[in-house]
Amino acid sequence: AKCQCKLLPKDRKNCGYPGISAAECKKIGCCFNASVPSTPWCYTPKPKKVKKVCPNDPYTRINCGYPGIKAKECTKKGCCFRAHPAGVPWCFYHRVAEE
Repeated sequence: AKCQCKLLPKDRKNCGYPGISAAECKKIGCCFNASVPSTPWCYTPKPKKVKKVCPNDPYTRINCGYPGIKAKECTKKGCCFRAHPAGVPWCFYHRVAEE
């Protein structure tokens, strides 16, 4: 993602080797920006920001509880609880989404 490459030149950590091409740099998952002299042009991206979300599609839920679990017990386990629709887990795991 482009935003992961928005780093101040002084915060860049070298990711390639001297003379690496932009294509080679990107191929190994790094950022390339040759606009600032005497800083690494191929550098490590910022880590992705992620957050936990409860999936909206009830048919992709992964069961986290047991039949008849109460909302309080489910959330105490750190899981999502939605008592609908019938036939799918009501207590289910979070998904991790990129911000």
